[in-house]
Amino acid sequence: GSSVDQLSDRELEVFRLIGSGLGTRKIAERFSRSIKTVETYREHIKLKLNLKNSTELTQTAIQWLQSNS
Repeated sequence: GSSVDQLSDRELEVFRLIGSGLGTRKIAERFSRSIKTVETYREHIKLKLNLKNSTELTQTAIQWLQSNS
């Protein structure tokens, strides 16, 4: 949806990887960032997309990825 347009480039990439099934640790390794940094991205994404928890974040990311592939 249009709300995904609010995400920064890095947040969008993290969102895409979450939808692809990658966990926080794997995303952190891919970007050579700390797990804490990726957790911060996840929190920003949840706030911007008005998601309650990590489960909603994952489900939304998967749905978004499927509808955009």
